[in-house]
Amino acid sequence: MKVGIVVEGSYPYVSGGVASWVQTVMRKMPEHQFEIITITPKPMTEGDYRYTLPENVAGITNLPLNLEQKRSRSRKPLTEEEEKALTEWMMLESANPDALEVIGNRIGNSTEFFSGQLFWELVQSSYIKEQQSASFIEYLFMWKGMFTPVIELMQYDFPEVDLVHSVSTGYAGLIAAVIKHQQQIPYILTEHGIYSREREEEILQASWIADYYKKRWVDFFHHLSRQAYFAADDVITLFERNSELQGHLGAPEEKLRVIPNGIDYNRLSGIERRTSSRDKLVMGAIVRIVPIKDIKTMIQAAKLLEERSVPFELHIMGPLDEDEEYKEECERLIRQLSLEGSVYLTGKVNIMEYLPIFDVCLLTSISEGQPLAVLEGMAAGIPWVVTDVGSCSELIYGGSHDRFGPAGFVVTPVKPAQIAERCEWFYHNPAEAEKFGMNGKKRAEAYYQVDQFIDLYAELYTERREAYGGHRV
Repeated sequence: MKVGIVVEGSYPYVSGGVASWVQTVMRKMPEHQFEIITITPKPMTEGDYRYTLPENVAGITNLPLNLEQKRSRSRKPLTEEEEKALTEWMMLESANPDALEVIGNRIGNSTEFFSGQLFWELVQSSYIKEQQSASFIEYLFMWKGMFTPVIELMQYDFPEVDLVHSVSTGYAGLIAAVIKHQQQIPYILTEHGIYSREREEEILQASWIADYYKKRWVDFFHHLSRQAYFAADDVITLFERNSELQGHLGAPEEKLRVIPNGIDYNRLSGIERRTSSRDKLVMGAIVRIVPIKDIKTMIQAAKLLEERSVPFELHIMGPLDEDEEYKEECERLIRQLSLEGSVYLTGKVNIMEYLPIFDVCLLTSISEGQPLAVLEGMAAGIPWVVTDVGSCSELIYGGSHDRFGPAGFVVTPVKPAQIAERCEWFYHNPAEAEKFGMNGKKRAEAYYQVDQFIDLYAELYTERREAYGGHRV
């Protein structure tokens, strides 16, 4: 079977997180071929790869968001039904898949569409409906900014596959819906975090979007998610709370399914941890250096530990080149707080060399799905301090039927004092810390092994493709 994996801002150009998950899925399913359709902010090349592609990767199709193709399939007059479907879709009123066909094959490229009468009428109607009072020209350019990537993405020719699987909603979910509609194949959606909620948080904090336009941008991304939910045969997430949220945001209940992440438990559980001499607390963070991971809160917590006279060192492990500006801000904060001798941004490292020395691991994100880093640390027997985002609370405290005890502490996001307090507790209670680590190790063994989730996806691939009439030889 040839599976199309659709990703946005991720594999194979970003390390860790969802990209690592994609790599694992492909490596663990050698019986299938994979086509990667990857949406990026700008054109990328093989030189930008962060992964060695598995042998069963048949091809990479890169779709840059900021590249207007200036080519299109033939522009054709719309029927009354097509115009109605397009109008309702762009007014964010309907997830009718017929609109995808119109956008992809009937209206031309973005320049052609924006110069037409229909676009002008749509913007006017929307401006009046929303009772806008700001500049109409600004509103017009907002519409162009919103729909240019949509139109341009849908003008591409997509590889033929037997099944399409997107690992988010948003633009990736939209493209997967288009491929499903064009090729009449099954579509599986996996959301690690809830994409539309993450975009909503970013938009509300964004300074480049005027306050009076933020609601429409938020509604736009929720609209893209509804389109993906409507098109997908299965809407999967990693834990129950997210599944409930997907339902609340419009995913049909009968499509909802939970498949947790999994890690290589045998490899990680075999790590021999070095017994701490307790002369200092050695902490680690397996994390990308980007704002959503809130590295600054972690650094501020380290300063509070110093002020509490707790000797420590903190190793923050992850690539340093995904957000150069934020990385520099973190380095500057370390210098300002005079923590150069105890807080280290290591860059990307082999975590197997670092995990044995850690007494505790930290995660201070403001948004997460089900972080693989936490599962990896748990499998190695290391206790955690995490923020209450995504499935972190469930990982640390267990679900309703979990028979294991706590694997650490869960704190409120953006609260350095709470993190410092819990880290200090670990310093003074090494025996209890060891128990927490063992609780997490047992939980990872029972519920979060990689073969468990791979088997579930392999079965689902086969079931869905057979339901659509078999697969190509």
